[in-house]
Order: sequence, then structure tokens, then C-alpha cells
Amino acid sequence: MGKNKIIQNWQTKKLGEIFNIERGGSPRPIEEYITDDENGINWIKIGDTKGVTKYITKTNEKIKPEGLKKTRMVYEGDFILSNSMSFGRPYIMKTNGCIHDGWLVIRKNENVDKNYLYYVLTSNQVYAQFSTLAKGSTVKNLNIAAVKEVEIPIPNLETQHAIVSKIEELFSELDKGIAELKTAQQQLKTYRQSVLKSAFEGKLTNENVKNGELPDGWEMVKFNDFSKLQRGYDLPLSKIIDGEFPVITSAGINGYHNDFKAKGPCLTTGRSGSVGNINYVEVEKYWPHNTVLYVKDFCENYPKFVYYFYKQFNFKSFSASTAVPTLDRKQLFNENVKRPPLKEQHQIVQEIESRLSVADKIEQSIQEGLQKAEALRQSILKKAFSGELV
Repeated sequence: MGKNKIIQNWQTKKLGEIFNIERGGSPRPIEEYITDDENGINWIKIGDTKGVTKYITKTNEKIKPEGLKKTRMVYEGDFILSNSMSFGRPYIMKTNGCIHDGWLVIRKNENVDKNYLYYVLTSNQVYAQFSTLAKGSTVKNLNIAAVKEVEIPIPNLETQHAIVSKIEELFSELDKGIAELKTAQQQLKTYRQSVLKSAFEGKLTNENVKNGELPDGWEMVKFNDFSKLQRGYDLPLSKIIDGEFPVITSAGINGYHNDFKAKGPCLTTGRSGSVGNINYVEVEKYWPHNTVLYVKDFCENYPKFVYYFYKQFNFKSFSASTAVPTLDRKQLFNENVKRPPLKEQHQIVQEIESRLSVADKIEQSIQEGLQKAEALRQSILKKAFSGELV
């Protein structure tokens, strides 16, 4: 950042020149220090940042006061910076607590506005420095020495306040646009669910069908007579390599094997844990893993019709366990489902895909809008810290 154009009277400083930077620590074994006592000290974990963009106001756990000897206190107004995995993410403390060794603390400095520092640290220019200085080949980590070398522009305090004010004015408008895009995204999700619900009530192909009615030509059948599910087969993970036939797990294709147990098309649902995770893969031969249930027999139904039926069907309501959800197949197989004639199944799939293709195009536009918004956010920060914003 020191090579960027900095306006007159600004300085370029290394973080280590203007801040006291320290690393957290963990009392071990940590389980012996976790407490429910209201007098315990906040124990700040990476998980506490879920859904948090700027301020840490609370923690999920506390530790006993005697754990202080092996950890580090941080205070309201301090910055904490993640130093491993998703390294370089800054947060401002709005409470007091202790940090483990996955955090660095940047102590507040009265000559640097905390919001100015926050925006500097979230800029791509600073993240690029973090990324270059981070150590490690597979998992990169930031140490104190690396963070101290990161350079940031420092104008006078009055200019810092003006920059923050302008950034937040522009970000406010930007956030409104992002919120609208995310609302549209949620509406699309609801629309997709509505399309599938209408399809399997017969409303896409029968104009006059009423709620609860069985459309003309449709029949009620047991789930097991609509499509027959069978549990997949055991296969050591060490053998899922360099084979000819895809191995289908609850996450989709996961490697290849030299033998097959079923013939396509492959329609599966997660059997346990990921109950209701639906995959449809048009392959000739495959190995269904024991983590899935696969359709052994489509019972003369159109496979893609069965796929969309599965997409809207609530498999999770047939889970037999709350700890590790497992499909109760006996209960599922006795469930009544509506089945239209084969010709109408093709019509229904055509109607579904026609509507969903429009939704997919809108979704793509929304994603592009969100990407542009993030690019604009970084453009604003870049201008801010090169002296072009105020």
C-alpha cells in the first residue's frame, strides 16, 4: 500500500509502528475451564462471529477466572483479528473477554479512529498484504510479526472521521440495494417451492382443479408403489479411486469404482444425516453408496417426474432420529402420494422446467448484482484510502 498515491500530509505506517499487537492463548484442557457461572469471563471463539460483520457483543461460552493465566483479555474498543483458516477478518469488541490462540488483538489507539481502522482492514489492499505475509503451504496463518509489517495510510484524525462518514453514507445506499437483491432471492426460493407444490397438486396441467381434489385421471398410491427405494452398498473409501463407474453418495458423485451395483438414471436421497438431499444423475451404470437410498424401480413413471416429486417431498418428516436423522423407510413406504398418468407426467415436467428456467435466469442476474455490489464496496474503500473520496 505504501506505493499507492497518498495525498499530501498523509503518512504510510506499519501496523506495528502504531499499535500494540498481541496473540491470544488457551488454557488446556479447555473443557476444564468452561463454566456456566454468570461471573465467568467471556470466551471468544470463531463461532461467535457467525452472522457478525463488525462488532462482537456476546459469546456463547465463558471460562473460569483462573483460566486468565493462560489466555489474554481484550476490552471494548479493541480489535481482534483471525489469524488462521479464514485469516485477516477484523472485528471490533463491544464487550470484554478472552481470546484463544486463533486470534490476534490490535489494541486501540486514540490517534486512529476505530471505524477508520476497521474499513482499512477490510479492504482488498490490506487483505492482499495479509495473504502475502501469511505462512503455511496448505493452511495459512498470520503471526504477530507478519501483521506488524502490514502498511496502512494514516491521515489526521479529522480526515479519518470525514472518510468514515463518506464510506458509511455510500455503504448505506449500497446495503439497501443488497437487501433488495437478497429479498428477491428469497422470493425466488418461495416461487420455486410454489411451482413444485402446484405441479403435484395438478394445478399446472388442470385449470379447474380445486384444493384437496384429485385431478381427473390421477390415482392415489402408496409411496412404495410409486417408486421403490433401496439402500446403497458398502464400499471402503480407499477403493473409491480411479474406477470406471461413478460412486453416488448423499453429496452426489464422489469418486469412481471398478464395479457397479445399479443402472441409471440415478436418483438418490440421503439415508441418514443428510436426509432429503436429492441427486439426479443421468448415468448408465453406477455404485450407490450406503449413505444413500437409490431408486431401484421407477414403477413405470417418468424418472424426471419422480425427481421433481422428490424435490418437493418432505423426507425429513419421516426421520426416525433427532440426533442423527435417519429415514424411517417403513413409515415412508406407506405414505399415500398422488400419481398422474404417464403422458401428463411429461407435461408437468415441461411446465415445471419452463417456469424454473425463468427463475434460474433471474437468480443469475441477482448473483451478478451481488458480485457487482461487492466489487463496488471494494472500489469505494480503494478510493477512500487513496485520498479520492474526500
